[in-house]
Amino acid sequence: MSQLQSERTTTAKPGDQLDHYRLESLAAHDRGVATFKAKDLVANEFVAIEIPDPEIEADPVLFERFQREEEAGKALDHPGLIKVIGKHGGEPGRNPSYMVKEWFDGVSLRELLANGKLAPEQAIHITASICDVVEFVHSRGIVLLDVEPEHVVIGANGQIKLNHLGVTSKFGTRRLTFTKLSQIVGTSQYISPEELKGQRVDARSDIYSIGLMLYEMLTGRLPFQGTGIYDRLSTPLIPPREIEPNIAPQLQEVLYRALESEPRSRYAHAREFGRDLTHLNEVGVADRPEVRDWKKKTRRQPKQFVLYVLIVLIPIAIFGLLLYLARH
Repeated sequence: MSQLQSERTTTAKPGDQLDHYRLESLAAHDRGVATFKAKDLVANEFVAIEIPDPEIEADPVLFERFQREEEAGKALDHPGLIKVIGKHGGEPGRNPSYMVKEWFDGVSLRELLANGKLAPEQAIHITASICDVVEFVHSRGIVLLDVEPEHVVIGANGQIKLNHLGVTSKFGTRRLTFTKLSQIVGTSQYISPEELKGQRVDARSDIYSIGLMLYEMLTGRLPFQGTGIYDRLSTPLIPPREIEPNIAPQLQEVLYRALESEPRSRYAHAREFGRDLTHLNEVGVADRPEVRDWKKKTRRQPKQFVLYVLIVLIPIAIFGLLLYLARH
C-alpha cells in the first residue's frame, strides 16, 4: 500500500479498534476514503481498512459508490487486483462503515511520478500490466471509470496491483454520480472526454485513462496545454516526442491510438493496447495531421514573435525619428 498522506481528516485514527482490527497507521487518503494499515488481531496479520469520510457515508449516492466496491471485489479475482476481504456496515454511535482488503506492500505510481518521468522500459512494463488487469475486469462486463496513478501500486518485486474499484459501472451506463462526486471529492485528471460530456461509457473510457498515465510516465506531465480538466475537449494534445525526443515514434503512435478524443477511434480492448506496447517493432506509424500541424505551429512561433516585436518597435522608432527631427 502507498504511504501517501493527505491533509484531509477522518474521524478514525491510529490506535482505534474496529471489531477485531486495530488501526496501525494512515496509509492514504483519496477521494473521500481513508486507508489504514491495520492488524487483524484474530488472524494475526496485516490488512488494509478503508473508511469513508462522514460526508461520504451520509450521502446515499456517494455511499453507494463505496458499497459497490465490495460487490465488484467479490466478483473479480485476479492477482493484479487488491483483494476485498469483506465489509462492515457500521453501527450508529459506535463503529463507522469500513472495508477490509488485503495488505500489499508497495508504493503508488503517484509517488514514483513525484520524482519525475520514468524510463520507457519501466513505463511500458507498468502500463502493460495495468492493461492485463483491466482486460480481465472488462471481460466481466465492468468498466472501472477511476484508473489513475493513486490507484496503481507497485511492489518491491515489480508486481503491479490496482487498488480501487469504487466507481465501477456496467458497460453502456451513464456515470450518474459524476457531478455529485466531483463536487465533494474532486474530479480526476484522468477522466475521458465522454465522461466529461456525460455520455455513455465503456471499456474505451478506461483505455483513455491508461493512455494519460502512460503519457505522464514518459514525459513527466499530462498532454494538454491548459491546466483545466476541460481543456482536453478543445485543445490538441502535445505530441509526446516534442517533450521527450527519446520516445520512439512507435511508442508515440501507441499513445495517440489510446488518447483519441472519439472513443470509436481508440483501441477497442485493453489487450490490444498492451500487445502493441510489448511489440513496438510491429506497430506501424501513421502520418498524423495533428503531429504535422503541431510542428508547423511551433516553427511559426519564432517568426510570429519577431513580427510582433517589429510591429511594436517600428512605431517607437518612427516616433523617435520625428522627435529628433523636430528638435533639430
